[in-house]
Amino acid sequence: MRVLPWIWHAFCADWKGSALQLHLRAIFRACLARFRECSQSADHIGTVSLEFCSGRNSRRVYSRKAEEYMADFCLVSRRALDEEENRIFRFHFLLGADWKLCCRRLHMDRGNFFHAVYRIEQKLGRTFAELEPYPLYPLRDYFSGVIRRQVLPLSA
Repeated sequence: MRVLPWIWHAFCADWKGSALQLHLRAIFRACLARFRECSQSADHIGTVSLEFCSGRNSRRVYSRKAEEYMADFCLVSRRALDEEENRIFRFHFLLGADWKLCCRRLHMDRGNFFHAVYRIEQKLGRTFAELEPYPLYPLRDYFSGVIRRQVLPLSA
């Protein structure tokens, strides 16, 4: 079977787009899983960690990584989403309401609800990965205490 080149390119572009959407949703779900893990570890709330780094004035930093991550997750999400998306995000992802309760509470049908959920996952996945100067994803970089500095070009 012979496929016309323009149809093949359209198919490939559509496939790459859906693969990107799946990847962005996976980024969001990994960040959400870490958020839930941090919020459920009540016995470690308030634990201060000491991290060593090479700074100008000091060589160590005190931080509360779990609390900082939860705050960053919520604040970045609130800024990236509009009012309707933020309501769905709060009810479904933060409060853990199932789709039936969300649809009843937000006066939505099931199809529109899940389309909105997928849009929110994609939007926040992209936002978490592209956040500057310290993205929330990859998680190992956020929790390892890596301090990034701007690389200056070498002069000729």
